[in-house]
Amino acid sequence: MIDEQYREYKKNIYKAAKDPFIRTALRRAVKSFRISRDDAVKAFPDVEKKRKLLQEKKEYSLLNINELIERTKKSIERQHGKFYFAKTDTDAKNIIYDIIGSGKTIVKAKSMTTEEIELNKFLEEKGNSVFETDLGEFIVQLLKTRPMHILAPAVNIPREKVAEAFSKLGGKELEPDIPKLTLFAREFLRDKYFSADVGISGANAIVAETGSVFLIENEGNVRFITNAPPVHIVIAGIEKILPTMEDGFLFLDVVQRYAGYFATSYISIISGPSKTGDIEKTVVYGAHGPKEWHVILLDNGRSEMIKDPVFRKALYCVRCGACMYECPVYPITTGYWGHRYMGGIGIPWTAFVAGGFEIASPMAFTCTLCGRCVKYCPMEIDTPKIVERLREIIKEKGFLPRYVEELANNVITKGKPY
Repeated sequence: MIDEQYREYKKNIYKAAKDPFIRTALRRAVKSFRISRDDAVKAFPDVEKKRKLLQEKKEYSLLNINELIERTKKSIERQHGKFYFAKTDTDAKNIIYDIIGSGKTIVKAKSMTTEEIELNKFLEEKGNSVFETDLGEFIVQLLKTRPMHILAPAVNIPREKVAEAFSKLGGKELEPDIPKLTLFAREFLRDKYFSADVGISGANAIVAETGSVFLIENEGNVRFITNAPPVHIVIAGIEKILPTMEDGFLFLDVVQRYAGYFATSYISIISGPSKTGDIEKTVVYGAHGPKEWHVILLDNGRSEMIKDPVFRKALYCVRCGACMYECPVYPITTGYWGHRYMGGIGIPWTAFVAGGFEIASPMAFTCTLCGRCVKYCPMEIDTPKIVERLREIIKEKGFLPRYVEELANNVITKGKPY
């Protein structure tokens, strides 16, 4: 089984590596990102000190996760929100189905957690209509593929392919002009926000002391989906919790710079459903924004990662995406080097939360262990060390592909892999 899987995986990444459209798109994206990231970090030299402090905050949060989950629960309920804890992906989907039901129109913000549990597929099977509203996710959904980067889901798709897809959807010829393509998506999605029954978002961070959800974006779609529909559902992994509001702002400072932004266009901090007290200071919920606010915290293997000091570091990830753009492998293979999470950092996430060790096996032996990702990671996550540990476990579990074993034996006996 593992050898079959490895052959299929190898076929896909070699196909991606030879695709001229992917190479063109990635070449443009990598160049643009590196310039933006370097400029942002240079403009805010204090980010070096802040990222070190954030590492300490993340370690504290993970080591005290049960206490922080309980504090988050109490804070959310105090703010008239509804809190849920989901142990598994199935639990999370069932909770969301109980809230939504069938026959609803749903608008979504970009969320790796919903990709992890394959939420769109689940909701559509239950008779709902789901619209991704982030431009990259909208493109990916339209092309019936999957995200290829945690920040830029359609990074592997050049403008020419986007124009082709949008032309088919709109029933008219659209040229590969990026501003015009963006305008088409804006016009198509605009009425979806206001006709939707439910908005679903992830969270960049959640603050335990107030239950506040931090959401960072540039497009403005997140504000629509969290504000226009009558129901807002948040789903996020337990690793997103930070103790205080001050920690939340620290997180914002660090992730913006390493994601390549001088300042993101929008930062939303949501601490409950909409409310007003303008008539006799009597609080009424459901003023202009959502009447209901549901927050789901997902474990799904994360608590197992927390127990291990090596794997725990992977949960420090702030989703800036810098490691992927600096990796020697990712720009050639894009998200085909992945399952639901991709790249080097995606290997432990695949093993523990989104696929299992067997699925992660080919990914683990694609990493070159060069350490370039560590150099550019604001959290200094030692991905090569994590991958080496994963390889040991993969071998112990019997998921080592025969091809890899032969290469290793050749190196030992002949001094070369082939």
